[in-house]
Amino acid sequence: MSLKDQKKACKIAAQALKYAVSLAKPGASIKDICEKTESRIKELGGEPAFPAQISLNETAAHFCPDEDDTTVLKDQVASIDIGVHINGYIGDNAATIDFSKNNTELVKASREALNNAIKIIRPGITLAEIGKVIQTTIERYGFAPVRNLSGHGLDQYNIHTSPSVPNYDNKDTTELKQGDIIAIEPFASKGAGIVYESSNPTIFQLTRKKPTRNMITRKILKEIDKYNNLPFCKRWLTKKFGQAKTNLALRNLKQLNILAEYPPLIDKNQGLISQAEHTVLVKKQGCEILTSV
Repeated sequence: MSLKDQKKACKIAAQALKYAVSLAKPGASIKDICEKTESRIKELGGEPAFPAQISLNETAAHFCPDEDDTTVLKDQVASIDIGVHINGYIGDNAATIDFSKNNTELVKASREALNNAIKIIRPGITLAEIGKVIQTTIERYGFAPVRNLSGHGLDQYNIHTSPSVPNYDNKDTTELKQGDIIAIEPFASKGAGIVYESSNPTIFQLTRKKPTRNMITRKILKEIDKYNNLPFCKRWLTKKFGQAKTNLALRNLKQLNILAEYPPLIDKNQGLISQAEHTVLVKKQGCEILTSV
């Protein structure tokens, strides 16, 4: 493991998130914000670990605008999730902005839950204890933690590894160890606190290699290989190959069962959702926030 690369990725992720937040103003296009943020990541010496995402209102995660997306920010709750890698070592962080000014408590709930969880991180702490602090904090604000989303471990070229860090007390007695690097990721919901997969995914991931006869698909697959099995978005491909060829290739790859899809995740009761996230390193006493600016 390269801690140096991991720390650099986390630092760039923090700077890129701060940049994305600075661009997020009423009237701004979410596609432009995502593209500019992805460009900034590269300018800073990193690569996106996954496409920049801006999930609005009842959408908790996995919304990445297509090339023709015309959505602009106005009065939504917007969760911005940014990941960066250096040689496959990943930094992951997120923040939520309330443009309506009517949901400040919802935004506070996820951020305070994150801060409170970080305060108790140390070797020997159990996953259930972390989840309990997150749950208690969010419920104190009168909201529900999203139970079927969680924080996660980070490995080289792998965004979601064990341990799975719960957002509620799930009774998991697994203990954190010194040297663990995890993303803590509370979600607070005004609705059910359970999300479901919607339709029209724009984020994908190659799960294995398989030959294809179609020349267009082969050409696009060669481009996808450059992402090193990390998630990518349709927009990246349509920019290079156009809509028709990209749609054909994605359809072929799906038929070959070598493509995972990540559709937007939406609250079961359409409740507004906020998110906060940091990547942390478990140290001998406490932890270090790697995605601090």
